Amino acid sequence: MITLTPTVELPDDSIELSAMRAQGAGGQHVNKTSSAVQLRFDIRASVLPEDWKQRLLAKRDHRITEDGLVVIKSQQFRSQEMNREAAIERLRVLLLSVSVAPKARKATRPTAASKRKRLESKQRQGRIKALRSSKGDD
Repeated sequence: MITLTPTVELPDDSIELSAMRAQGAGGQHVNKTSSAVQLRFDIRASVLPEDWKQRLLAKRDHRITEDGLVVIKSQQFRSQEMNREAAIERLRVLLLSVSVAPKARKATRPTAASKRKRLESKQRQGRIKALRSSKGDD
């Protein structure tokens, strides 16, 4: 079980982990061992609360596919076990990022001073541009 909050836990069978060969530099070790780990997590089929699922599916993250799968690849360590832990931790951080609902924005109106400053700035810019033009200098 992966504990996210005191009330939300993720069962181990909801995560699919598979080992693969790592990419990049590393010499002969990379070519002969399957130390990289790919984690796959189906958002829609999970036991997460519905509001978490909605926020997660709405999140624009390259790790989330259109089908609602989270795919995380970890290959930063030489050990498969450490890469597995790193992938699970990255999933945990991603899920916790949607655990708190964002505050609703309160609509506000611009202050009188900010309106005045904006208009003064526009007039100043207009005067500067008017000086650039060459009217009847022929």
